[in-house]
Amino acid sequence: MQATATETFIGNMRGPVIRRTDADYEAVRSLYNGMIDKSPEMIARCTDVADVVTAVNFARQNDLTVAIRGGGHNGPGLSSVDDGLMIDMSTMKGVRVNPTARTVRVGPGCTQGDVDHATHVYGLAVPAGIVSTTGIAGLTLGGGTGYLTRKYGLTIDNLLEADVVLADGRIVTANKSENADLYWGLRGGGGNFGIVTSFLFQAHPTNMVYAGPVFWDIDNARTVMQKYRDFLPGAPEELGAFVGLKTVPPVDPFPAEHQGKRACAIIACYNGPTEDGQAVMAKLLGELPAPLFNWMGEMPYPALQSMFDPFFPKGLQWYWRGDFVKELTDEAIDAHIAQARKLPSALSLMHLYPIDGAVRRVGKSDTAWNTRDATWSMVIAGIDPNPQKAGEITRWTKGYWEAVHPYSADGCYVNFMMDDGDDNRLKATYGENYDRLVALKAKYDPKNFFRINQNIRPLHS
Repeated sequence: MQATATETFIGNMRGPVIRRTDADYEAVRSLYNGMIDKSPEMIARCTDVADVVTAVNFARQNDLTVAIRGGGHNGPGLSSVDDGLMIDMSTMKGVRVNPTARTVRVGPGCTQGDVDHATHVYGLAVPAGIVSTTGIAGLTLGGGTGYLTRKYGLTIDNLLEADVVLADGRIVTANKSENADLYWGLRGGGGNFGIVTSFLFQAHPTNMVYAGPVFWDIDNARTVMQKYRDFLPGAPEELGAFVGLKTVPPVDPFPAEHQGKRACAIIACYNGPTEDGQAVMAKLLGELPAPLFNWMGEMPYPALQSMFDPFFPKGLQWYWRGDFVKELTDEAIDAHIAQARKLPSALSLMHLYPIDGAVRRVGKSDTAWNTRDATWSMVIAGIDPNPQKAGEITRWTKGYWEAVHPYSADGCYVNFMMDDGDDNRLKATYGENYDRLVALKAKYDPKNFFRINQNIRPLHS
């Protein structure tokens, strides 16, 4: 890398370019997942699209490997790279709501919480995930599941348009009528085709919700998971509810007598009148043992979205594995509970997020995201603040996954992939859409410039 080219690049950037000798390098390069440590040669902190284009052109012309950071929440650390260039868009925030059209224009550095804050004042929300610190860009490009999914679909099902910087530095717009093939690939194909610098979403009426967690002792987990499994398919789509195996957090305000207990939880959100939500949940709860506690109540939707934020600050040790699940058999439930009894830390967990309702009303070939016939998306996550426990939580996660994988489908939600091995997992995940994605990659990124991701390689790369 020639020093003159670097200096010219820095001079052409509106935002700062941070190098290893700069005082703020260590803070800026740090990742959400504290288990992963990467050291880019430079970090281009873009302020606008022109900066993104400048960074892409510089990296391409100087044969630098690039990684793309949006909200900076990527679990496997794919928002950074050793020795290359991180193109950091985390300061490119900005949300513009059109309440008449119920559309939302979102910058690539926004978190889910940024979007929720801007839309809530209009009584609207974009279907997204369950933790407000999640970056909206990575969440969207991988699919996006959460409390509103059963009623309104995946986040990608609500993506109307994207502005994209391609590997050759061109800026294009992708929607149903313009670059429609790219629009198809962005909806589930991850960051393989370019850098999205602007998202346009459809929003939906969401204001006060009846929501919150209900916890049972793990001794009741088999009954809870069976009843949840049987109840949800017939429940109104206004109810979004996932089931998890975890630990009652050993902190206030959780009841002192239950703190640290192994538990099964249902975290639910009814997007409608509170009395309707209470009636729906009463049908489920009436068939279940008395919980350790039931904290469901009426709250603003952004309050639910940020409920778990205090437990998951930046810098924790994370190791996760996922699967799509089509059928939750009694045998599978038993396997889950056996592994959950061996939770290695208070934050480690397993969640099953529903994939049904509106998700299934979109065709398998209509977007890159293929697994429309799944019933749940499962994630197993070993989590702990102590780096010395990294090995333990990793072994537990792998062991748990190996125990329950025989009951799962072949593929996995790409945002829950970590070190999933070779291309076979991606091929299984995208199914009959995989070859189309390979061809699309060959068209828009034939040299695999964007490869620090869940990579779909073009032919002959």
